[in-house]
Amino acid sequence: MAEPIWTPFLTERDKQVFESSGYGARQGFGKRPAIIVIDVNYNFCGDTPEPILESIKRWRNSCGAEAWDAVAAIKSLVAAGRAKGLPILYSTGVRREDDWDAGSWAWKNTRSAERVRPTGVQADGNTIVPDIAPGPNDLVVFKQKPSAFHGTPLLSWLLLLGADSLIMTGTTTSGCVRATVLDAFSNNLRVSLVEEGCFDRSQASHAINLCDMHAKYADVIKLDEALSFVRTLPEGLFPDLPGAKRQTGPKAVAA
Repeated sequence: MAEPIWTPFLTERDKQVFESSGYGARQGFGKRPAIIVIDVNYNFCGDTPEPILESIKRWRNSCGAEAWDAVAAIKSLVAAGRAKGLPILYSTGVRREDDWDAGSWAWKNTRSAERVRPTGVQADGNTIVPDIAPGPNDLVVFKQKPSAFHGTPLLSWLLLLGADSLIMTGTTTSGCVRATVLDAFSNNLRVSLVEEGCFDRSQASHAINLCDMHAKYADVIKLDEALSFVRTLPEGLFPDLPGAKRQTGPKAVAA
């Protein structure tokens, strides 16, 4: 079995601590999982696969070519989830044209006022990349802070769906993914984090945050395991997905 992606970043002391402390136990999947894709938009991917140092010349938040590798993994997971009728949820950002609501985002980045648009399409940087675009039965939450739960209806939607767990992908691993994982954990939702479906602009931040989340808050799993699990699920777990015909009144009682 291949070593975890974070192993090269750990000291010998770190390895001994994790081995002895009891952290990193496997919690397992839930019974009614929803798939969630965090912020896989043009802002974080750029509008074409290219090395990060090239991409960030236009897209300051770009994670470079690794983002597009993750998009391919996410596409496979989303297709498997749709085939089983699982809820597919996305998050992306939203901002006023005058940037008034940037708030604290403007305090730590000198390029925060930039608003880049993809070349040749009628879209902005918060548009989810077309390779994994939401479908008619999917849900999108629009957010202004790292966690997809903060100031959004995400938790209420998960309760409405009856979901007990999340299979999560997206970006950045150390930022919005981590914040969403912690809020899911705080709401007693099981989280499985698909390694190949997550990405970050910093290789060290990506690896170490996966390590820490796996130790305490989520199971970091491979794409193949996520796909295998989804394929074992029965169809029809979520008959009331968005777009489905709903029973709006009391059910008729046979005479």
